[in-house]
Amino acid sequence: MTESTGFKQILINLGYDPVEGFGEGRKIAILAALAALLLVTACIAVVMGAYDITITDVYRTILVHLTFGDVAALPKLHNTIIWDIRVPRIILAISVGGALAIAGAVFQGVFRNPLVEPYILGVSSGAAFGAALGIVFPAVFFSIQISAFIFGALAVTLAYILARVRGETPIITLILAGVIIGSIFAALVSLLKYIANDTALREIVFWLMGGFYYATWNDVLLLTPAVIVSFAVLWGLGWKLNILSMGDEEARTLGVNPEKYKFVVIAFATAITAFAVSLVGIIAWVGLMMPHAARMILGPDNRFVIPASLMMGGCYLIVCDTLARTLTTAEIPVGILTSILGAPYLCYLLRHKGRVIFG
Repeated sequence: MTESTGFKQILINLGYDPVEGFGEGRKIAILAALAALLLVTACIAVVMGAYDITITDVYRTILVHLTFGDVAALPKLHNTIIWDIRVPRIILAISVGGALAIAGAVFQGVFRNPLVEPYILGVSSGAAFGAALGIVFPAVFFSIQISAFIFGALAVTLAYILARVRGETPIITLILAGVIIGSIFAALVSLLKYIANDTALREIVFWLMGGFYYATWNDVLLLTPAVIVSFAVLWGLGWKLNILSMGDEEARTLGVNPEKYKFVVIAFATAITAFAVSLVGIIAWVGLMMPHAARMILGPDNRFVIPASLMMGGCYLIVCDTLARTLTTAEIPVGILTSILGAPYLCYLLRHKGRVIFG
C-alpha cells in the first residue's frame, strides 16, 4: 500500500469524502494567504488597546525601533505602551498559539485521532502543579516558570515510561498513562489549593485560566527561538509523521522505525507545550481546534498541516488576547475566551465541513 492510498483509506474510515484535484500549488497558496492573515491580524491588534494612541504614532514608534532610530525622541508613554507592552504581547501570543497548535498537530498525527490535544499526556496538570508549588512555596521554588516547565516535562516523561512495554509504546497505553499521570498531578494541585492562603489561591486560579498579563521581551526571547527550532524539526519530519499516522505496522513496512520517530516528535511537541504553558498558564482549545481546522482546509498531509496550524494558532490567540484586553476595563483571562469562542467554532466545523477534506 502506498502512502497516498493509506491516507485515502484512513479518510474513508473516518467518514470523510476526499476531493480530487486539490494539488500542492493550491495548498502553498493557502499557506501564503494564512501568513498574510497572520501579519494583518498582528498589525490590527497592535493599534487596539485601552489607551488611545493614533495609528500613525503606533507605527512610527515601531518603525523607530526596527530601524534603530532615536528612541529617546519618542514620547515615553507611547514607547512603553507600544514597544514594551503591546508588541511583545502580540509576538508571545503568536509563539504560544503556534507552539500549542504545532504540538496538537503532532499528537493528532501520532495518535491518529483528530480529537487529541497537546495536554493529553498530562503536561498541563504537571505544569500546573509546578506553578502551584512555586506560588505556595516561593522560598523553595524561586521561579514559577522554571518549576512549571520542569514538572510539565516530568509528567510526560512519567507517562512515557509507564506506557513503555517490552521496548514498544502502544498508543492506547500511552494515552491511558497520560490520563493517569494527569489525574495524579491534578489531585496534587487541588491539595495545594486547599493549603494555600487566599492570596496564593487567587494567583493559582488566575494562572490556571491562562493569560498574557505579564508578557515581556524576555518571555519572547525565551519562547520564540524554541518554537522556531521545534517547528523546523517537526516540519522537516512531516513526511515521517505522515507515515506514523498510518499505524506502526504500516510504518515498519515502509522502513520507518515508529518507536524512534514517535519519541522524537513527542519530545519536541512536549517541550514547546511545557515551555508555553510555563510562561502563560493553561490555554485550552488552541491545540485541539487549529490542527483539526487545518486538516479540513488542507488535507491530512502534515507537511502542510504543521505550518498552517502554526499560523492559524497565532491568529486565533492574537484575536482572543486582543478581545481579552479591550472588551472590559479589567482584563479577561484569555483561556476563558479561547474556550468560549473555540467550542462553537469547532461545532460549526464539524457540522458544515466535517465530511469534506480538500486533499
